[in-house]
Amino acid sequence: MRRICAVNRIVRPVSGILLRRLALASIIANVGIVVTGGAVRLTASGLGCPTWPRCTDDSYVTTPEMGVYGVIEFGNRMLTFAVGLIALATVLAVLLHRPRRPGLLALAVAVFLGIPAQAVIGGITVLTNLNPWVVGLHFLASMAVIAAAYALWRRIGDPDGPPVAVVPAPLRALARVTTGVTVAVLVVGTWVTGSGPHAGDHGAARNGLDPETISQVHADGVFLLIGLSVALIFAFRAVGAQRATRAAIVLVAVELGQGLIGFVQYFTHVPAILVGAHMLGSCLVLLAALSVQWSTRERRPVPPAADVAATHAEESVPVTA
Repeated sequence: MRRICAVNRIVRPVSGILLRRLALASIIANVGIVVTGGAVRLTASGLGCPTWPRCTDDSYVTTPEMGVYGVIEFGNRMLTFAVGLIALATVLAVLLHRPRRPGLLALAVAVFLGIPAQAVIGGITVLTNLNPWVVGLHFLASMAVIAAAYALWRRIGDPDGPPVAVVPAPLRALARVTTGVTVAVLVVGTWVTGSGPHAGDHGAARNGLDPETISQVHADGVFLLIGLSVALIFAFRAVGAQRATRAAIVLVAVELGQGLIGFVQYFTHVPAILVGAHMLGSCLVLLAALSVQWSTRERRPVPPAADVAATHAEESVPVTA
């Protein structure tokens, strides 16, 4: 008993504020590693470490003979450990938080497990000499981890009551369709990248798709996405859903900025700096779309047990004349 009390004094519960900050840090870190991963590809450093999990057949770290390409690729691999440590800290914080809250641990573990899974996919991209389809999967896996991290961050900020819809069912369906189109645009965007000039290494293969044709398909998807998002603004405003309206306005603003970058990079022959900005924009579009989805419902605080008991007692009292 004394040992248990001593442990309880040493291991103190984690505050909700710290927990939410860790979840936010996890989102930022995962977005950051997408951008640094793009820098690896855009500097043609994708095979700076030509094997995996080692950097070379004889060394786990970069060597002077590998030059700056090896440093860039190895540095990005090391960032994976930093992102993983943040995710692990978040899991531990969820375990130490009191009172325990439903759903948080599953999301925190999903984010944490997504990091090594992402590292394995990254290793496969190296072992397949930067196969463009695997590179695209590597990016999409990062999007999945970011989505899980965002869900954790929002769930921490919500009360524990059941979710309640704040807009009619047809508008919730429209929001889901918009999120689905967002994902589709991201997927087709990886096909565009796989057909373009930035292969990650001068000898890496391309996916064989016609860049002009697949870029047009991607642009058509973006136009559809913007149209749906604008429709959400007017629909949410019509039913008086102010929070959802603001979220949809942010989504459209991010989409327009991302679309502008996309058009400029296409007509300027895909400069590396704009491709990097476009990758960051993809993360922001996903987060904005998830924000819209989240704004269509809310959780309300669970009433204290004493209040619930009192309510039931009042309901059970017979009404007399």
